[in-house]
Amino acid sequence: MAFGINKNHITEWKHAIDRGEIAFLTHYWLDDRFPDSKTVTKVGAKNLEKLAEWGKKYQLKKQWIHIRKDGYSHYDLLGETQILILEKEGLDEHLIRFQIIKR
Repeated sequence: MAFGINKNHITEWKHAIDRGEIAFLTHYWLDDRFPDSKTVTKVGAKNLEKLAEWGKKYQLKKQWIHIRKDGYSHYDLLGETQILILEKEGLDEHLIRFQIIKR
């Protein structure tokens, strides 16, 4: 279950993907399969090769991409991987807004 975002956040994420960008969307998230994770960051792109190449920088495997028919395919980032990547991508506001880290 996702929460902490609204339709505008999702629309902005989709528009960035539609423009050919690598787009980030972080939100609160509860899933019994991942009891230690309270947030997820979806990193999406239209071009799967571009997304996979981006993922290589962070040792993310191409087969981990959640491929969607609607064109909004993405990686799901959780835990320490999420923190590391958001920091390296300069997206500290995601970490602070969703209380992933406190500053």
